[in-house]
Amino acid sequence: MLNTQNVTLAISAGRPDQFLNEPIPQIALSGRSNVGKSSLINSLLGRKSLARVSGTPGKTVTVNYYRVDKKLFLVDLPGYGYAKRTREEQAAFSALTDGYLVRNPNIDLLRLILQMIDIRVGPTSDDNAMLGWLNSSGIPYAVVATKCDKCSKSELTANIDALTSHPNIADGTPIIPFSATKGIGQREVWSIISDAAGIR
Repeated sequence: MLNTQNVTLAISAGRPDQFLNEPIPQIALSGRSNVGKSSLINSLLGRKSLARVSGTPGKTVTVNYYRVDKKLFLVDLPGYGYAKRTREEQAAFSALTDGYLVRNPNIDLLRLILQMIDIRVGPTSDDNAMLGWLNSSGIPYAVVATKCDKCSKSELTANIDALTSHPNIADGTPIIPFSATKGIGQREVWSIISDAAGIR
């Protein structure tokens, strides 16, 4: 079992040469800016502010490695789809994301990508581009449908059905409704992380 109280921010990597290669599994979080990646990390680890929830989405361009009990890294990738980024910020984001996902010599340490999608919005064009890459990469992924507490019961059912049948989400992909504020989906997310990382 993981001791989720034993957690540190190991590094906020601003360059690909800073990516960690410690021989423990990595689980990456991908999604558009303001989809709730920091909130998910704080919720999973029972912290209020371990991962900083920015009031200005899209401004932080780093790959953040959270070391959990020296057995696992949660890797928070920069959020995409933020229209107000400068050209320089866009270039830095692209270099980091490409460096981690495509040119990473330690990609074998990446066991799973949690692709986060706002359940109220569904996949955006940027999400669809990412899903296309995931489907061709061979890297296992699961969809975490965030902010589910903001949907009515009928909306939630309809939106989950829409994700399940979405042409860019591979058949059989786990889809987990999640709410950081209500704690919905925590157990399911931890279960899929533990399975992917081989932690019992």
